Amino acid sequence: MVTRDEWIGCFAREAGVRPPSAQEISQLLELAGVAAHASERTAAPLASWIAGSSSLSLPELLAIAVRVGSQEAASSYEGAHGDASEPGGGSVS
Repeated sequence: MVTRDEWIGCFAREAGVRPPSAQEISQLLELAGVAAHASERTAAPLASWIAGSSSLSLPELLAIAVRVGSQEAASSYEGAHGDASEPGGGSVS
């Protein structure tokens, strides 16, 4: 069985691009982890595709992924627990 790095190197050559550096691999895996844990696991490869299509740096994309995950978590919490600004929402007095 080929290693991850061997497979990625071959795939990159066949695709006509350079393989990612060790730092880029680390950042891509971190981005995929954020996407997978903030949503469904299938968000990870799709976030990686978006990253490859974007002109933003990996650190910028990771910051966006963290922000999107935080916003979605807050939105889900408010949906499940009510919004304090709505009648009947928020904390119980």
